[in-house]
Amino acid sequence: MRIHRKVLIACFAVVAAVAGASPALAIRGGTESPRPYSFAGSLQRPDSPRSDGHVCGVTLIAPQWALTAGHCTRNPSGAQVGTPRDWTVRIGSVSTTSGGQVAAVDTFYAYSADPVREGDIALLHLETPVDAIPAALPVARPADHTPIRIVGWGMTCGQMQPRCFPDHLREADTEIQPAKLCERSGIAADRDLCIGSEDGSVAATNMDSGGPALVRTGESWTIVGTVSGSNGDDQPVVYTDVHHYADWIAGVLDGSAVPPESPVPDLEGAVALGGCSASVVRTASASPSDPALLLTNGHCVPQPPAPGKAVADLPMSVPVSIGDHQGYPQTTAHTTRLVYATMTGTDVALFRLDKTYAQLGDEGAKVFELATTPARPGTRVGIVSAGTGDRYACTIDALIPHLREDGYQQDDSYRYDAACGTTHGASGSPLVLDDGTTIVGVHGTGNDSGERCTANNPCEVAEDGTVRVEEGRRYGQRTTMLPACLTAGSRLDMAKPGCTLPHPRVLS
Repeated sequence: MRIHRKVLIACFAVVAAVAGASPALAIRGGTESPRPYSFAGSLQRPDSPRSDGHVCGVTLIAPQWALTAGHCTRNPSGAQVGTPRDWTVRIGSVSTTSGGQVAAVDTFYAYSADPVREGDIALLHLETPVDAIPAALPVARPADHTPIRIVGWGMTCGQMQPRCFPDHLREADTEIQPAKLCERSGIAADRDLCIGSEDGSVAATNMDSGGPALVRTGESWTIVGTVSGSNGDDQPVVYTDVHHYADWIAGVLDGSAVPPESPVPDLEGAVALGGCSASVVRTASASPSDPALLLTNGHCVPQPPAPGKAVADLPMSVPVSIGDHQGYPQTTAHTTRLVYATMTGTDVALFRLDKTYAQLGDEGAKVFELATTPARPGTRVGIVSAGTGDRYACTIDALIPHLREDGYQQDDSYRYDAACGTTHGASGSPLVLDDGTTIVGVHGTGNDSGERCTANNPCEVAEDGTVRVEEGRRYGQRTTMLPACLTAGSRLDMAKPGCTLPHPRVLS
Protein backbone atom coordinates (compact mmCIF):
# COMPACT_ATOMS: atom_id res chain seq x y z
CA MET A 1 0.00 0.00 0.00
CA ARG A 2 2.80 2.43 0.81
CA ILE A 3 3.88 2.68 -2.80
CA HIS A 4 0.66 4.55 -3.65
CA ARG A 5 1.49 7.66 -1.61
CA LYS A 6 1.73 10.81 -3.70
CA VAL A 7 4.44 13.25 -2.68
CA LEU A 8 3.43 16.90 -2.52
CA ILE A 9 6.16 18.60 -4.53
CA ALA A 10 7.01 19.95 -7.94
CA CYS A 11 10.56 19.23 -9.08
CA PHE A 12 12.29 19.31 -12.48
CA ALA A 13 9.14 20.97 -13.82
CA VAL A 14 7.10 17.85 -13.05
CA VAL A 15 4.33 18.02 -10.45
CA ALA A 16 3.53 14.97 -8.36
CA ALA A 17 -0.16 15.85 -8.36
CA VAL A 18 -2.53 14.50 -5.76
CA ALA A 19 -4.42 11.60 -7.32
CA GLY A 20 -8.07 12.39 -7.87
CA ALA A 21 -7.68 15.76 -6.15
CA SER A 22 -10.02 18.66 -6.68
CA PRO A 23 -8.61 22.22 -6.55
CA ALA A 24 -7.17 22.84 -3.08
CA LEU A 25 -5.99 25.72 -0.94
CA ALA A 26 -2.44 26.08 0.35
CA ILE A 27 -2.67 24.73 3.88
CA ARG A 28 -6.30 23.87 3.19
CA GLY A 29 -8.60 25.52 5.68
CA GLY A 30 -5.88 27.96 6.71
CA THR A 31 -5.33 31.71 6.69
CA GLU A 32 -2.44 34.02 5.91
CA SER A 33 0.09 34.07 8.75
CA PRO A 34 -0.01 37.44 10.55
CA ARG A 35 3.69 37.26 11.40
CA PRO A 36 6.74 35.24 10.37
CA TYR A 37 8.11 32.23 12.21
CA SER A 38 11.83 32.69 12.83
CA PHE A 39 12.58 29.11 11.77
CA ALA A 40 10.12 28.57 8.89
CA GLY A 41 11.53 28.77 5.39
CA SER A 42 11.17 28.12 1.68
CA LEU A 43 13.52 25.86 -0.29
CA GLN A 44 14.04 27.50 -3.68
CA ARG A 45 15.53 25.81 -6.74
CA PRO A 46 16.04 26.83 -10.38
CA ASP A 47 14.01 23.82 -11.55
CA SER A 48 10.85 25.05 -9.82
CA PRO A 49 7.86 25.83 -12.06
CA ARG A 50 7.28 28.92 -9.92
CA SER A 51 8.87 32.30 -10.56
CA ASP A 52 9.77 32.55 -6.85
CA GLY A 53 11.66 29.23 -7.07
CA HIS A 54 9.72 27.66 -4.19
CA VAL A 55 9.52 23.86 -4.19
CA CYS A 56 9.28 22.87 -0.51
CA GLY A 57 9.06 24.06 3.06
CA VAL A 58 12.04 23.84 5.42
CA THR A 59 12.53 24.33 9.15
CA LEU A 60 15.67 25.76 10.75
CA ILE A 61 16.81 23.45 13.58
CA ALA A 62 20.33 24.89 14.08
CA PRO A 63 22.11 27.98 12.72
CA GLN A 64 23.44 26.07 9.66
CA TRP A 65 20.92 23.24 9.42
CA ALA A 66 17.40 22.98 8.02
CA LEU A 67 15.05 20.00 8.02
CA THR A 68 12.85 19.07 5.06
CA ALA A 69 11.38 16.05 3.25
CA GLY A 70 13.68 13.57 1.57
CA HIS A 71 11.87 13.84 -1.75
CA CYS A 72 12.59 17.59 -1.74
CA THR A 73 16.26 16.78 -2.42
CA ARG A 74 15.60 15.00 -5.69
CA ASN A 75 18.44 15.67 -8.11
CA PRO A 76 19.47 14.60 -11.63
CA SER A 77 21.69 11.69 -10.56
CA GLY A 78 19.46 10.48 -7.74
CA ALA A 79 22.23 11.08 -5.20
CA GLN A 80 21.28 10.50 -1.57
CA VAL A 81 24.00 12.84 -0.32
CA GLY A 82 25.53 15.52 -2.49
CA THR A 83 26.28 19.06 -3.55
CA PRO A 84 23.26 20.82 -5.07
CA ARG A 85 23.32 23.44 -7.81
CA ASP A 86 21.91 26.86 -6.90
CA TRP A 87 19.60 25.79 -4.07
CA THR A 88 18.79 28.44 -1.48
CA VAL A 89 16.53 28.79 1.54
CA ARG A 90 14.71 31.93 2.67
CA ILE A 91 14.22 31.71 6.43
CA GLY A 92 12.07 33.81 8.78
CA SER A 93 9.75 35.64 6.40
CA VAL A 94 6.07 35.37 5.50
CA SER A 95 7.09 36.00 1.87
CA THR A 96 8.93 33.73 -0.57
CA THR A 97 10.41 36.73 -2.36
CA SER A 98 11.45 39.22 0.32
CA GLY A 99 12.40 39.55 3.97
CA GLY A 100 14.02 37.10 6.33
CA GLN A 101 17.47 35.72 5.56
CA VAL A 102 18.66 33.90 2.45
CA ALA A 103 21.35 31.21 2.62
CA ALA A 104 22.75 28.89 -0.02
CA VAL A 105 22.50 25.13 0.49
CA ASP A 106 25.95 23.58 0.11
CA THR A 107 25.12 19.93 0.95
CA PHE A 108 21.98 17.82 1.21
CA TYR A 109 21.63 14.63 3.26
CA ALA A 110 18.60 12.47 2.48
CA TYR A 111 17.91 9.64 4.90
CA SER A 112 17.15 7.28 2.02
CA ALA A 113 17.50 7.06 -1.74
CA ASP A 114 13.92 5.76 -1.72
CA PRO A 115 12.21 8.19 0.66
CA VAL A 116 8.61 7.03 0.27
CA ARG A 117 9.47 3.45 1.18
CA GLU A 118 12.31 3.95 3.65
CA GLY A 119 12.00 7.39 5.28
CA ASP A 120 11.06 10.73 3.78
CA ILE A 121 13.31 13.15 5.65
CA ALA A 122 16.43 15.16 4.80
CA LEU A 123 18.86 17.69 6.22
CA LEU A 124 20.18 20.74 4.38
CA HIS A 125 23.53 22.21 5.41
CA LEU A 126 23.67 25.95 4.81
CA GLU A 127 26.73 27.72 3.49
CA THR A 128 26.34 30.48 6.07
CA PRO A 129 24.63 30.48 9.50
CA VAL A 130 21.18 31.99 9.89
CA ASP A 131 20.80 34.36 12.83
CA ALA A 132 17.36 33.23 13.99
CA ILE A 133 15.77 31.17 16.74
CA PRO A 134 15.48 27.58 15.46
CA ALA A 135 12.60 25.23 16.18
CA ALA A 136 13.21 22.67 18.92
CA LEU A 137 13.45 18.97 18.14
CA PRO A 138 11.00 16.60 19.87
CA VAL A 139 12.02 14.44 22.83
CA ALA A 140 9.21 11.93 22.22
CA ARG A 141 6.68 10.91 19.59
CA PRO A 142 3.55 13.06 19.95
CA ALA A 143 0.33 11.30 20.89
CA ASP A 144 -2.79 11.07 18.76
CA HIS A 145 -5.03 14.16 18.99
CA THR A 146 -2.12 16.41 19.98
CA PRO A 147 -2.92 19.98 18.79
CA ILE A 148 -0.73 20.90 15.81
CA ARG A 149 -0.04 24.02 13.74
CA ILE A 150 0.89 23.57 10.09
CA VAL A 151 2.42 26.26 7.84
CA GLY A 152 3.45 26.48 4.20
CA TRP A 153 3.45 28.12 0.76
CA GLY A 154 1.69 25.30 -1.08
CA MET A 155 -0.56 25.77 -4.09
CA THR A 156 -3.79 27.74 -3.67
CA CYS A 157 -5.58 25.94 -6.53
CA GLY A 158 -5.19 22.84 -8.65
CA GLN A 159 -3.45 24.24 -11.76
CA MET A 160 0.24 24.83 -12.35
CA GLN A 161 -0.29 28.54 -13.02
CA PRO A 162 1.12 31.67 -11.37
CA ARG A 163 -2.24 32.50 -9.79
CA CYS A 164 -1.99 29.27 -7.79
CA PHE A 165 1.42 30.06 -6.27
CA PRO A 166 1.10 32.16 -3.09
CA ASP A 167 3.83 34.53 -1.94
CA HIS A 168 2.43 34.84 1.58
CA LEU A 169 2.84 32.09 4.20
CA ARG A 170 -0.35 30.34 5.31
CA GLU A 171 -1.12 28.50 8.55
CA ALA A 172 -3.83 26.40 10.17
CA ASP A 173 -4.44 24.66 13.49
CA THR A 174 -5.36 20.99 13.44
CA GLU A 175 -4.40 17.76 15.22
CA ILE A 176 -2.65 14.40 14.93
CA GLN A 177 -5.07 11.70 13.86
CA PRO A 178 -4.86 7.93 14.45
CA ALA A 179 -2.71 6.31 11.77
CA LYS A 180 -5.67 4.34 10.41
CA LEU A 181 -7.08 7.55 8.91
CA CYS A 182 -4.05 7.74 6.59
CA GLU A 183 -3.99 4.07 5.57
CA ARG A 184 -5.08 4.98 2.04
CA SER A 185 -1.96 7.15 1.79
CA GLY A 186 0.25 4.17 2.59
CA ILE A 187 1.30 5.38 6.02
CA ALA A 188 4.03 3.52 7.93
CA ALA A 189 2.61 3.87 11.42
CA ASP A 190 5.95 3.37 13.19
CA ARG A 191 7.67 6.32 11.47
CA ASP A 192 4.92 8.54 10.10
CA LEU A 193 2.22 10.78 11.54
CA CYS A 194 -1.29 11.38 10.20
CA ILE A 195 -2.07 15.11 10.46
CA GLY A 196 -5.06 17.20 9.46
CA SER A 197 -8.81 17.17 9.89
CA GLU A 198 -10.60 13.86 9.47
CA ASP A 199 -12.18 14.99 6.19
CA GLY A 200 -9.02 16.67 4.87
CA SER A 201 -10.58 20.13 4.91
CA VAL A 202 -7.62 21.29 7.02
CA ALA A 203 -4.38 19.80 5.69
CA ALA A 204 -1.21 20.40 3.69
CA THR A 205 -1.31 20.31 -0.10
CA ASN A 206 0.96 20.33 -3.18
CA MET A 207 4.28 22.15 -2.62
CA ASP A 208 3.82 22.17 1.15
CA SER A 209 6.20 19.17 1.20
CA GLY A 210 8.93 19.38 3.82
CA GLY A 211 7.02 22.01 5.80
CA PRO A 212 6.60 21.58 9.54
CA ALA A 213 3.98 20.27 11.91
CA LEU A 214 4.49 22.31 15.08
CA VAL A 215 3.63 21.86 18.74
CA ARG A 216 3.57 25.01 20.88
CA THR A 217 4.83 25.15 24.45
CA GLY A 218 4.49 28.69 25.80
CA GLU A 219 6.26 30.92 23.29
CA SER A 220 8.39 28.09 21.87
CA TRP A 221 7.71 25.77 18.95
CA THR A 222 8.79 22.16 18.44
CA ILE A 223 8.82 20.52 15.01
CA VAL A 224 7.30 17.05 15.29
CA GLY A 225 6.72 16.28 11.61
CA THR A 226 7.53 17.23 8.02
CA VAL A 227 5.01 16.98 5.15
CA SER A 228 5.53 13.81 3.14
CA GLY A 229 2.53 12.89 0.99
CA SER A 230 -1.18 12.46 0.40
CA ASN A 231 -3.62 10.52 -1.73
CA GLY A 232 -6.52 12.96 -1.98
CA ASP A 233 -8.16 16.08 -0.61
CA ASP A 234 -10.69 14.25 1.55
CA GLN A 235 -8.31 12.93 4.20
CA PRO A 236 -5.43 13.98 6.43
CA VAL A 237 -1.83 14.08 5.16
CA VAL A 238 1.13 11.85 5.97
CA TYR A 239 3.99 13.59 7.81
CA THR A 240 7.35 12.07 8.68
CA ASP A 241 7.71 11.60 12.46
CA VAL A 242 10.81 13.66 13.27
CA HIS A 243 11.42 11.91 16.59
CA HIS A 244 11.76 8.55 14.84
CA TYR A 245 14.88 9.92 13.11
CA ALA A 246 16.35 11.68 16.16
CA ASP A 247 19.52 9.54 16.23
CA TRP A 248 20.15 10.03 12.51
CA ILE A 249 19.67 13.79 12.81
CA ALA A 250 21.97 14.00 15.82
CA GLY A 251 24.68 11.95 14.10
CA VAL A 252 24.74 14.25 11.09
CA LEU A 253 24.57 17.48 13.10
CA ASP A 254 27.30 16.56 15.60
CA GLY A 255 29.53 14.96 12.97
CA SER A 256 29.57 11.50 14.51
CA ALA A 257 27.69 9.77 11.67
CA VAL A 258 27.95 11.90 8.54
CA PRO A 259 27.27 9.83 5.41
CA PRO A 260 29.67 10.29 2.48
CA GLU A 261 28.62 11.96 -0.74
CA SER A 262 27.02 9.60 -3.25
CA PRO A 263 29.00 8.70 -6.37
CA VAL A 264 27.72 10.72 -9.33
CA PRO A 265 27.88 9.20 -12.83
CA ASP A 266 29.07 11.32 -15.74
CA LEU A 267 25.82 12.63 -17.23
CA GLU A 268 27.30 15.28 -19.50
CA GLY A 269 25.11 15.83 -22.52
CA ALA A 270 22.14 13.91 -21.16
CA VAL A 271 18.73 15.39 -21.91
CA ALA A 272 15.43 14.46 -20.24
CA LEU A 273 12.53 14.43 -22.70
CA GLY A 274 9.21 13.61 -21.11
CA GLY A 275 9.61 10.11 -19.71
CA CYS A 276 12.57 9.42 -22.01
CA SER A 277 16.15 10.51 -22.56
CA ALA A 278 17.82 12.25 -25.50
CA SER A 279 21.08 13.83 -26.68
CA VAL A 280 22.27 16.58 -29.01
CA VAL A 281 23.92 15.08 -32.10
CA ARG A 282 25.65 16.18 -35.28
CA THR A 283 27.01 14.56 -38.42
CA ALA A 284 30.70 14.81 -39.25
CA SER A 285 29.86 17.26 -42.06
CA ALA A 286 27.54 19.54 -40.06
CA SER A 287 28.35 23.25 -40.06
CA PRO A 288 28.66 25.23 -36.80
CA SER A 289 25.88 27.48 -38.14
CA ASP A 290 23.46 24.57 -38.65
CA PRO A 291 20.56 24.24 -36.19
CA ALA A 292 21.41 21.55 -33.66
CA LEU A 293 19.61 18.20 -33.74
CA LEU A 294 18.21 16.26 -30.79
CA LEU A 295 18.12 12.44 -30.98
CA THR A 296 15.76 10.09 -29.12
CA ASN A 297 13.43 7.14 -29.81
CA GLY A 298 10.44 7.28 -32.13
CA HIS A 299 8.30 5.99 -29.27
CA CYS A 300 9.28 9.06 -27.23
CA VAL A 301 7.50 11.60 -29.45
CA PRO A 302 4.06 12.79 -28.28
CA GLN A 303 2.23 10.73 -30.94
CA PRO A 304 4.46 7.77 -31.88
CA PRO A 305 4.23 6.62 -35.52
CA ALA A 306 2.07 3.57 -36.21
CA PRO A 307 3.67 0.29 -37.34
CA GLY A 308 5.03 0.64 -40.87
CA LYS A 309 4.81 4.45 -40.74
CA ALA A 310 7.14 7.39 -40.38
CA VAL A 311 6.46 11.09 -39.93
CA ALA A 312 8.51 14.16 -40.79
CA ASP A 313 8.65 17.93 -40.69
CA LEU A 314 6.15 18.63 -37.94
CA PRO A 315 6.24 21.87 -35.92
CA MET A 316 6.85 21.00 -32.29
CA SER A 317 8.08 23.15 -29.40
CA VAL A 318 9.41 21.31 -26.35
CA PRO A 319 11.78 22.76 -23.73
CA VAL A 320 15.16 21.02 -23.57
CA SER A 321 17.72 21.11 -20.76
CA ILE A 322 21.19 19.77 -21.63
CA GLY A 323 23.01 18.37 -18.63
CA ASP A 324 26.50 19.00 -17.30
CA HIS A 325 28.68 16.27 -15.76
CA GLN A 326 26.38 16.02 -12.71
CA GLY A 327 23.20 16.20 -14.77
CA TYR A 328 22.31 19.74 -13.71
CA PRO A 329 21.38 22.08 -16.59
CA GLN A 330 24.38 23.33 -18.55
CA THR A 331 22.15 25.21 -20.96
CA THR A 332 18.63 25.12 -22.37
CA ALA A 333 16.95 25.22 -25.76
CA HIS A 334 13.61 24.48 -27.42
CA THR A 335 12.74 22.12 -30.23
CA THR A 336 11.28 23.84 -33.29
CA ARG A 337 10.36 20.87 -35.50
CA LEU A 338 10.17 17.12 -35.43
CA VAL A 339 12.48 16.37 -38.35
CA TYR A 340 11.74 12.64 -38.49
CA ALA A 341 10.36 9.79 -36.41
CA THR A 342 9.74 6.09 -36.98
CA MET A 343 9.45 2.85 -35.05
CA THR A 344 9.79 0.70 -38.16
CA GLY A 345 13.17 -0.72 -39.12
CA THR A 346 14.65 1.26 -36.26
CA ASP A 347 13.23 3.32 -33.38
CA VAL A 348 14.51 6.87 -33.75
CA ALA A 349 13.37 10.47 -33.74
CA LEU A 350 15.22 13.68 -34.61
CA PHE A 351 14.18 17.18 -33.52
CA ARG A 352 15.62 20.48 -34.75
CA LEU A 353 16.52 22.95 -31.98
CA ASP A 354 16.31 26.74 -31.86
CA LYS A 355 20.07 27.01 -31.29
CA THR A 356 22.99 26.27 -33.59
CA TYR A 357 25.90 23.98 -32.83
CA ALA A 358 28.09 27.07 -32.44
CA GLN A 359 25.71 28.60 -29.89
CA LEU A 360 25.53 25.40 -27.86
CA GLY A 361 29.31 25.09 -28.01
CA ASP A 362 29.70 28.61 -26.66
CA GLU A 363 27.33 27.68 -23.82
CA GLY A 364 29.38 24.61 -22.92
CA ALA A 365 26.89 21.96 -24.03
CA LYS A 366 28.07 18.49 -24.94
CA VAL A 367 27.38 17.53 -28.57
CA PHE A 368 27.79 13.93 -29.75
CA GLU A 369 28.73 12.81 -33.27
CA LEU A 370 26.72 10.26 -35.23
CA ALA A 371 28.77 7.29 -36.44
CA THR A 372 28.18 5.86 -39.93
CA THR A 373 29.41 2.34 -39.15
CA PRO A 374 27.35 0.05 -36.90
CA ALA A 375 28.91 -1.34 -33.74
CA ARG A 376 29.90 -5.00 -33.81
CA PRO A 377 29.44 -7.65 -31.10
CA GLY A 378 31.95 -7.08 -28.32
CA THR A 379 31.74 -3.28 -28.57
CA ARG A 380 31.50 -1.51 -25.21
CA VAL A 381 29.06 1.38 -24.95
CA GLY A 382 28.10 3.89 -22.30
CA ILE A 383 24.35 4.52 -22.07
CA VAL A 384 23.89 8.06 -20.73
CA SER A 385 20.41 8.52 -19.30
CA ALA A 386 18.87 11.71 -17.97
CA GLY A 387 15.61 9.85 -17.53
CA THR A 388 17.09 7.59 -14.84
CA GLY A 389 20.01 9.78 -13.74
CA ASP A 390 22.50 7.01 -14.49
CA ARG A 391 25.22 5.96 -16.89
CA TYR A 392 25.23 2.28 -17.77
CA ALA A 393 28.33 0.38 -18.89
CA CYS A 394 27.18 -2.30 -21.32
CA THR A 395 28.56 -4.49 -24.10
CA ILE A 396 26.82 -5.24 -27.37
CA ASP A 397 26.83 -9.02 -27.51
CA ALA A 398 24.81 -9.63 -30.70
CA LEU A 399 23.08 -8.04 -33.67
CA ILE A 400 19.49 -9.29 -33.83
CA PRO A 401 18.07 -9.67 -37.37
CA HIS A 402 14.56 -8.69 -36.29
CA LEU A 403 13.17 -7.43 -33.00
CA ARG A 404 9.38 -7.51 -32.70
CA GLU A 405 7.27 -5.75 -30.09
CA ASP A 406 3.57 -4.88 -30.02
CA GLY A 407 3.16 -4.88 -33.81
CA TYR A 408 6.46 -3.11 -34.56
CA GLN A 409 9.63 -4.57 -36.04
CA GLN A 410 13.15 -3.18 -35.88
CA ASP A 411 15.98 -4.71 -37.91
CA ASP A 412 19.63 -5.32 -37.01
CA SER A 413 19.06 -4.25 -33.42
CA TYR A 414 21.75 -4.30 -30.75
CA ARG A 415 21.39 -6.79 -27.90
CA TYR A 416 23.38 -5.99 -24.73
CA ASP A 417 25.10 -8.37 -22.38
CA ALA A 418 22.85 -9.92 -19.74
CA ALA A 419 24.34 -7.76 -16.96
CA CYS A 420 23.33 -4.48 -18.65
CA GLY A 421 20.97 -2.86 -16.15
CA THR A 422 19.06 -0.26 -18.14
CA THR A 423 15.52 0.46 -16.95
CA HIS A 424 12.42 2.37 -18.03
CA GLY A 425 13.29 6.04 -18.45
CA ALA A 426 16.49 5.21 -20.34
CA SER A 427 14.67 5.03 -23.69
CA GLY A 428 16.32 7.33 -26.20
CA SER A 429 19.64 7.44 -24.33
CA PRO A 430 22.69 7.56 -26.62
CA LEU A 431 24.96 4.54 -27.00
CA VAL A 432 28.36 6.20 -26.69
CA LEU A 433 31.68 4.59 -27.67
CA ASP A 434 34.76 4.68 -25.44
CA ASP A 435 35.93 7.94 -27.03
CA GLY A 436 33.06 9.64 -25.15
CA THR A 437 31.79 11.43 -28.26
CA THR A 438 30.70 8.96 -30.94
CA ILE A 439 27.16 7.58 -30.95
CA VAL A 440 26.29 4.27 -32.64
CA GLY A 441 22.69 3.99 -31.48
CA VAL A 442 20.00 4.75 -28.91
CA HIS A 443 18.68 2.57 -26.14
CA GLY A 444 15.27 1.27 -27.10
CA THR A 445 13.55 -1.41 -25.06
CA GLY A 446 13.78 -4.52 -22.91
CA ASN A 447 11.86 -7.67 -22.09
CA ASP A 448 10.29 -7.08 -18.69
CA SER A 449 8.36 -10.25 -17.93
CA GLY A 450 9.24 -12.93 -20.49
CA GLU A 451 6.17 -12.47 -22.68
CA ARG A 452 6.44 -13.01 -26.42
CA CYS A 453 6.47 -9.95 -28.72
CA THR A 454 4.15 -7.81 -26.56
CA ALA A 455 4.58 -4.23 -25.32
CA ASN A 456 7.71 -4.01 -23.14
CA ASN A 457 8.43 -7.63 -24.03
CA PRO A 458 10.23 -7.71 -27.38
CA CYS A 459 11.13 -11.03 -28.98
CA GLU A 460 14.10 -11.86 -31.19
CA VAL A 461 13.34 -13.25 -34.65
CA ALA A 462 16.11 -15.01 -36.58
CA GLU A 463 16.38 -14.97 -40.37
CA ASP A 464 14.75 -18.42 -40.48
CA GLY A 465 11.80 -17.14 -38.42
CA THR A 466 12.83 -18.75 -35.15
CA VAL A 467 11.53 -16.71 -32.21
CA ARG A 468 13.58 -16.33 -29.03
CA VAL A 469 12.49 -14.63 -25.79
CA GLU A 470 14.71 -13.85 -22.81
CA GLU A 471 13.27 -12.09 -19.80
CA GLY A 472 15.43 -9.20 -18.64
CA ARG A 473 17.32 -8.68 -21.92
CA ARG A 474 17.73 -5.08 -23.12
CA TYR A 475 18.12 -3.77 -26.66
CA GLY A 476 19.29 -0.70 -28.56
CA GLN A 477 18.61 0.59 -32.05
CA ARG A 478 21.13 1.61 -34.69
CA THR A 479 21.39 5.27 -35.69
CA THR A 480 24.19 4.82 -38.22
CA MET A 481 21.77 5.21 -41.14
CA LEU A 482 20.86 8.78 -40.12
CA PRO A 483 23.86 10.73 -41.53
CA ALA A 484 23.10 9.52 -45.05
CA CYS A 485 19.68 11.19 -44.86
CA LEU A 486 20.74 14.57 -43.45
CA THR A 487 21.89 17.59 -45.40
CA ALA A 488 22.87 21.24 -44.85
CA GLY A 489 20.77 23.13 -42.38
CA SER A 490 20.04 19.94 -40.42
CA ARG A 491 17.36 18.98 -42.90
CA LEU A 492 16.10 15.58 -43.99
CA ASP A 493 16.65 14.53 -47.64
CA MET A 494 15.10 11.13 -48.28
CA ALA A 495 16.30 11.23 -51.91
CA LYS A 496 19.93 11.48 -50.87
CA PRO A 497 21.99 8.48 -52.07
CA GLY A 498 22.36 5.88 -49.34
CA CYS A 499 19.36 7.03 -47.29
CA THR A 500 17.58 3.86 -46.18
CA LEU A 501 15.14 5.20 -43.60
CA PRO A 502 11.47 4.32 -44.15
CA HIS A 503 9.90 7.08 -46.23
CA PRO A 504 7.69 9.35 -44.12
CA ARG A 505 4.05 10.12 -44.57
CA VAL A 506 4.76 13.85 -44.55
CA LEU A 507 2.43 15.95 -42.41
CA SER A 508 2.41 19.74 -42.26
